[in-house]
Amino acid sequence: MSDDSQRPIIVRRIKKGGHGHHGGAWKIAYADFVTAMMAFFLLMWLLGSAGKSDLDGISEFFKTPLKVALGGGSGSGDSSSVVKGGGKDISRKSGAVQRTNTPSKKSTINLEAAKAEAIRQEKAKLEELKKKLDEKIKSQGALKQFKNQIKIEITAEGLRIQITDEKNRPMFNSGSAVLQPYVKEILAEIAHVLNAVPNSISLSGHTDAAPYSGGDRGYSNWELSSDRANACRRELVAGGIEDGKILRVVGLGSAVLSDKVDPLNPTNRRISIIVMNKQTEEAVRNQDVSQVEIKNAPVGSATTPAH
Repeated sequence: MSDDSQRPIIVRRIKKGGHGHHGGAWKIAYADFVTAMMAFFLLMWLLGSAGKSDLDGISEFFKTPLKVALGGGSGSGDSSSVVKGGGKDISRKSGAVQRTNTPSKKSTINLEAAKAEAIRQEKAKLEELKKKLDEKIKSQGALKQFKNQIKIEITAEGLRIQITDEKNRPMFNSGSAVLQPYVKEILAEIAHVLNAVPNSISLSGHTDAAPYSGGDRGYSNWELSSDRANACRRELVAGGIEDGKILRVVGLGSAVLSDKVDPLNPTNRRISIIVMNKQTEEAVRNQDVSQVEIKNAPVGSATTPAH
């Protein structure tokens, strides 16, 4: 049996320093703090440098972002925000404008109303011109005696003035494009009235259906009607009308008869002057040339049966 002097001696040694149980955790905490402070000061800087419109946009974003983004529909500034329902476009000072390439219904209605009003005003001017011409024909002796040969009416093309032949009072000699003196008086009076409106003028010559002996291969009703229309153009210019107002001069021969029942009726031999409305003028200016336009064609003549 051993005594107490032979018991083992146990020495406990404690290491000091290091605090190993939490090591470098404080560094992570400090890094998070610095990052948070940097984000905070960055936010403060942005708020300080933002204008009123930017602040309004940010405020608008937080009003109803989830409701519109999740449920759909339109929200404040929904048309221009990148985020659905994300408020106004902060680059604008006021309001969010709907962006669309198609005209609104209201603007379309306004455009149609303006166009209809322009047509109405133009028709009223042409009716006033017709009234003025009617009064001139009734009151002026030089024209009064020829009132049965002058027909004035409103058509889809504008105001049409027709000067027709009478059996015993032709505008031209048989087969000729030389105007009778009384027709020159009529055209001179008409020229003064037509200068009062800005509308362009169209002239067309017409004959009856009596053919030339040589047929359509030589000088025919086509050439004769063209020459007669051009002779009227020159007389209108001589009477004072501006040459630039005359947009078209054509000869239609006997293709468009006034009296289809009697193709030889003297009323088929006529000169038609049309004061064109804007719609007809635009159509004439834009269409392909399908009829011969005559400006300075020589005056033709022939010794054939009356046309």
